[in-house]
Amino acid sequence: MTAQDPGAARPPDRPSATGPEPSTEPAMTNHAIRFFGGPPLAVVVRLILLSILVGVVLHASGLDPWNILDSIRRFVLSIWNMGFDAVRWVWRYFLLGAVIVVPIWLIVRLVRAPSERG
Repeated sequence: MTAQDPGAARPPDRPSATGPEPSTEPAMTNHAIRFFGGPPLAVVVRLILLSILVGVVLHASGLDPWNILDSIRRFVLSIWNMGFDAVRWVWRYFLLGAVIVVPIWLIVRLVRAPSERG
């Protein structure tokens, strides 16, 4: 019999003493899903659609993406110049949106709330 060299590599069929080596691929995918809050492609598509919707609303408000600070200044001045009619206008739209948004938000929060079990 021949003595084995202690520095020789192990045979490939013999498992290592620390167990199998962990794969980094699922961990990377898991981190990406946790970072994005869901599958990255789906989140990107939702962000694109939401950006288009917000862009339409901002354009309807008279805001310009290339000169945003001046557009915001003009927007605030126009609201200021309209006086309290603007406050009533904003309040009506706020209430109209809140009638839909707040109940949906409340339902989602109640559905996602962890159940308290002893």
